[in-house]
Amino acid sequence: MSLTSSSTSTEAPKIPVWLADGLAALSVVLVLIPQSLAYAELAGMPPYYGLYAAALPPIAAAFFASSIYLQTGPTALTGILTFGALASVFSPASSEFVLAASLLALAVGLWRVAIGVFKLGAIAYFMSQPVLRGFTTAAALLIISSQLPSAVGVSPPSGTVVEELLWTLTRVSSWQPLALLMAGLSAVIIIISKRLSPLLPGVFVAVVMTTLLSRVVNYNGPVVGSVNVARVPITLPWQVMRNLAGETSWTALLGLLPQLLVSGLVIAVVGFAEATSIARAFAAETRSRWNPNQEFISQGVANIASSFVSSFPVGGSFSRSALSRTAGAKSRWNGAITGALVFGALPLMPLLARLPNAVLAAIVIVSVSKLVRFKPMLTLWRLSRPQFVTAWLTFVATLLLSPRLDYAILVGIGASLLIHLYRQMQLRVSSYYDDDSLYVVPSGVLWFGSVQRFEDAMDRLLESNVSISSIVIDGRSLGHVDLSGAMAIVDSLQDAEENGISIEIQGLSDRMMRIIEELRLEQH
Repeated sequence: MSLTSSSTSTEAPKIPVWLADGLAALSVVLVLIPQSLAYAELAGMPPYYGLYAAALPPIAAAFFASSIYLQTGPTALTGILTFGALASVFSPASSEFVLAASLLALAVGLWRVAIGVFKLGAIAYFMSQPVLRGFTTAAALLIISSQLPSAVGVSPPSGTVVEELLWTLTRVSSWQPLALLMAGLSAVIIIISKRLSPLLPGVFVAVVMTTLLSRVVNYNGPVVGSVNVARVPITLPWQVMRNLAGETSWTALLGLLPQLLVSGLVIAVVGFAEATSIARAFAAETRSRWNPNQEFISQGVANIASSFVSSFPVGGSFSRSALSRTAGAKSRWNGAITGALVFGALPLMPLLARLPNAVLAAIVIVSVSKLVRFKPMLTLWRLSRPQFVTAWLTFVATLLLSPRLDYAILVGIGASLLIHLYRQMQLRVSSYYDDDSLYVVPSGVLWFGSVQRFEDAMDRLLESNVSISSIVIDGRSLGHVDLSGAMAIVDSLQDAEENGISIEIQGLSDRMMRIIEELRLEQH
């Protein structure tokens, strides 16, 4: 008699990809809709334009994205960069500002697509970490400062962010207690919900509660207002240009285009840094591949789509992308579903007419507060003094040059390049004797910028060592030798031969040795 036993194992049913993406997209939408209103106002746009930037761009990006989780739409960084690029030319929220923002989104999109198509995605790494640290911290402070007047319910005279902040802080008696209550309540709800669970839509809950409270107490401060957004305005670029020329003039438009192109390039690269960090981090955690060139194309197409709906530049959101991953997104199409859900929600937006602007300010302040990070900038003093200077120079430039933050970025990049060039020019040449041979050990990079140091050192050694019979150039400590460096070595060989001294070269690559031999043959 034999006994047989059978065991059955039950596995939890797998959720279909489309359902997982749909649930993740729903979680994102509950945060995206309020954030899009807040970030549009930060960008100097009427708040409801943020809904357009949250609808079509994620759908367009999904067709080209390489990251599963990257959520495209309005962000605080692209918002403040947009404001900085246009606020000195047009009055925020004016029709001219809106049209110019649409052209700026088109410029950002074309730059990003071009970078991706020509496989120049590595340009995203040209901004060094010290520059990014200095810029993002200063930009976050500017964003918080710009939102403080709305959070306390005052309207300072038009001026720079610092001027408006000082005006607000010196008139505490003018603060509106109810606006401050709305902003404070929203901030508390958002912060507590994040601590309880990343899946809790604290931003959405704060918006619903404060909108209802605004109706109950008959809040009389600035509100979003009743706007019919059910119909998305589709405007082609040449129509935007014609309309902007009608508002100003063709001469003014032609004068504006170079500025839009430069600002568009800065936003295209700087704004992509956030998307880069998101996609790289998630790709490393999930051991999946990520293509920066493909992502540049994706983000570029998203910005072109944003320009078609008369909206402003968009980017990848770290908080919404993290939420998408936590909520269980399975494919890049969850971004498209997110955009489709925003489209579906547009007819309901008039329900937010009584939403206080103080709440939008609180959403922005809480979102960007995590970007204020002084500790990493101070740590640079111990790690690298030149990079410490670069970070703090970028930080100060960002504050002083506001609202032209694109200029501050260029200052930071310029400082980084100058420091890099200075270091590359620091060629060191040491020497020692062994019998009647002189060993010369250059270290660093031997290129056209440092050739003079090498030539001067060799001339001094040849003049002061007439009794030696040979020189050995040990190139193992050279990081790189360019053509000018190779020509300098050949010139040293010729000088030594004229003085009856033989030179031996060690430690250079086979390719460089072949170049030196060819140069020597040309001399003879």
